[in-house]
Amino acid sequence: RWLACKSLPPGALRSIADTVADRLRVPWFSGAVRIHLSLVPPLVLLPVFLHVAALHFLLGLVVLSSLPAVLLWYYYLTHRRKERTLFFLSLGLFSLAYMYYVFLREVVPRGRVESSQVVALTCGLILMLAALWRAKKDPGYLPIAAGDEKPSQRALPGKSVRGSSGGLHGIAGAASSRAVNGEAKGYCRLAAEQPEGVKKDWCTKCQLVRPARAGHCRLCGRCVRRLDHHCVWINSCVGEQNHQAFILALSFFMLTSVYGITLTLHAVCRGRTPFVALFYCPGAYSDYSSALSFTCVWYCSIVTAGMGYILLIQLLNISYNVTEREARLALRDNTGRRLLGGLVIDTGQYNRGLLCNWGHFLSLGSSPPQRSAESIV
Repeated sequence: RWLACKSLPPGALRSIADTVADRLRVPWFSGAVRIHLSLVPPLVLLPVFLHVAALHFLLGLVVLSSLPAVLLWYYYLTHRRKERTLFFLSLGLFSLAYMYYVFLREVVPRGRVESSQVVALTCGLILMLAALWRAKKDPGYLPIAAGDEKPSQRALPGKSVRGSSGGLHGIAGAASSRAVNGEAKGYCRLAAEQPEGVKKDWCTKCQLVRPARAGHCRLCGRCVRRLDHHCVWINSCVGEQNHQAFILALSFFMLTSVYGITLTLHAVCRGRTPFVALFYCPGAYSDYSSALSFTCVWYCSIVTAGMGYILLIQLLNISYNVTEREARLALRDNTGRRLLGGLVIDTGQYNRGLLCNWGHFLSLGSSPPQRSAESIV
């Protein structure tokens, strides 16, 4: 049809792409393993772009300035389509591996990096990967309601139970009496004739009552306790159970990246401070090894600046005890205050002071569950 200039039937290109993606597999002991197409571009394009950028200063300027624009375009493309992608996770992990490889191959042989410094950099990388692995675990998904169970019609006469979510008024029967610590189990459904206020914490997608600060992620298709946001860099949500590990991974990345950049600039641009060498390093393009190392430094600096901004926003939100989701909703409803030049949105709902806010964050996921209303009765 393409050769004959005929139009393709609707959905034909999508079907072809799905078929190619399904057939793209590698042999393995337990059977062929499917390779996601989003994993491949970073493995191929990143080394090519960095080596091209190392050929000349102007090429490096064009390539390194266009990379953030391409990443933002791809992010908004997948975000608009509500698609999950492994592209950013693959790019992050492969960037770490490739930068570490360039450091060992091009920087260490120069003789200006000691063995203890290499060990320290390696330990920082291992700690960051360990925190990242922990952040990839369950963020605090709420149980999915069973599809064959009926809504409970029982009610306690003259009584109404208020959960910790603060928005459940007049919830009667088993849907409220089985709430544990403000969280309804998967079997807790509400009848269609329940009060209107219940809709504030009733998820129509997951068919359950959400506890306080929980939210539904449209990319994962699940409700998460204390949902902060869906992070494309870990391809998972950041919630109650993995928020601490997420902050640790960002912190270890920042420390390791800044340390690696400092060591590389000290070896390539001798006699200059790291900040000055980053913008003025005569002789950086005198040989290809130095040019590649200097290009990788700039690539790491761009990524580190982006991650540093994310970490700054996260630390400010923790200090005011507000999540990214709550800040976004407050901006939409015009119910929050912009502080620190708009870096943080204070909703005032959960803010109890700096120390109490950080104490609450450090105790996430470790508070003992309270007894249910049913057991108390």
